[in-house]
Amino acid sequence: MNILLANLTKMVDDSGGMAKVTCEFAHEMKKRGHQVALVYSDVRTGSFYYPWDQDIPAYDIRHYKGQTITYPWYLKLKREFYRTFDKQKARTVNDDFAASFLLNNLQDVLDTVQPDVIVSFQPAASKMLLCDLKTGIPVVTMSHGDPEDYFHTYPKAELPALEKSAVCQVLLPSFEHHIKDHLPNAKTIVIGNAIPQYDVQADLSANKSVYKILCVGRLSRNHKRPHLLIEAFAVLAKDFPNWIVELWGAENGKGYYKELQLLIRKNHLEKQVFLKGSTDDVAGVLQKGDIFVFPSAYEGFGMALGEAMSMGLPAVGYKSCSAVNELIKDGENGCLCDDGMKALSQNIKKLMSNKILRIKMGDNARKSMEKYSPNKIWSEWETLLEYIIKESQESFQK
Repeated sequence: MNILLANLTKMVDDSGGMAKVTCEFAHEMKKRGHQVALVYSDVRTGSFYYPWDQDIPAYDIRHYKGQTITYPWYLKLKREFYRTFDKQKARTVNDDFAASFLLNNLQDVLDTVQPDVIVSFQPAASKMLLCDLKTGIPVVTMSHGDPEDYFHTYPKAELPALEKSAVCQVLLPSFEHHIKDHLPNAKTIVIGNAIPQYDVQADLSANKSVYKILCVGRLSRNHKRPHLLIEAFAVLAKDFPNWIVELWGAENGKGYYKELQLLIRKNHLEKQVFLKGSTDDVAGVLQKGDIFVFPSAYEGFGMALGEAMSMGLPAVGYKSCSAVNELIKDGENGCLCDDGMKALSQNIKKLMSNKILRIKMGDNARKSMEKYSPNKIWSEWETLLEYIIKESQESFQK
């Protein structure tokens, strides 16, 4: 197969999940013997954050064949104006920029690569390919979160591209309905994220002088909500003096970070709750844990949660949180609780108080993540792309 990955956003020094998936996708398909290329669109020039095989062609349509395309000042003003009250309109300005300034370069990439199939990383890229350029090459539109967002915050002009796609990939079964309810004619398929399958496992049976509750994720108030874990643990800390909490993740605003520090001091938790910052060794952090708590308000999949469960940690999350409520099976591999600090504290206490339960749920968590093993996930992608190419060729011959 000749595969083109179309991730029409930043790649240079980007440590985000989409950039990671892009690099892993490209390398895996090349390793399986396929021809792969990438087209992206970045303000900056330079190296990617994640390792990139230099034998895989990568085309930046913002910096293309000696030409640099800048975002016009009048469109920047328009976009920033809309951002204050309407994200959907702000994104529409980005689409207008792409359609006015980047289409010729994207078409040139298609002519150069001549792919059998295109994997588009966002509806905006699919719109350019299927609605603006009207390419006849089959396009698979990926989803990196809950596609319900498409119908509330994404430009309406991008939605026809979903129905024009050969198929729309979603991460979890419930997400299929979020597309089908709005676009009954859109084709969908469920392929989850690839979760590492660790050779080691957290040792939950060991007698320890200190036991750890872990939370891994960006320190954001409205999304990851680590303050809820601190508040929930504050109720339990005195009764469990040999337990600590480690919060791993980058700051997402100095004001909120200071609030977390104040919350720790206010509850006299300086010796039991620690803000650890970012880490490049997530597996090493998880292996030393005993419980994983994930108090997110919403998730597209929850990679940190999946990795923790794959390490054999029982997890606690909210019933109301999309994705989390599908990865965690209440009473089997972890605990799902009602919203709020009190219910979270009660479910954490249930695991802290019962080592046998932790071990049982941790083993179940590890087993439940086996279906997301990288080999299985990439094989599903390979099979899908081969099917789409075959279907496209047969349709063309008719």
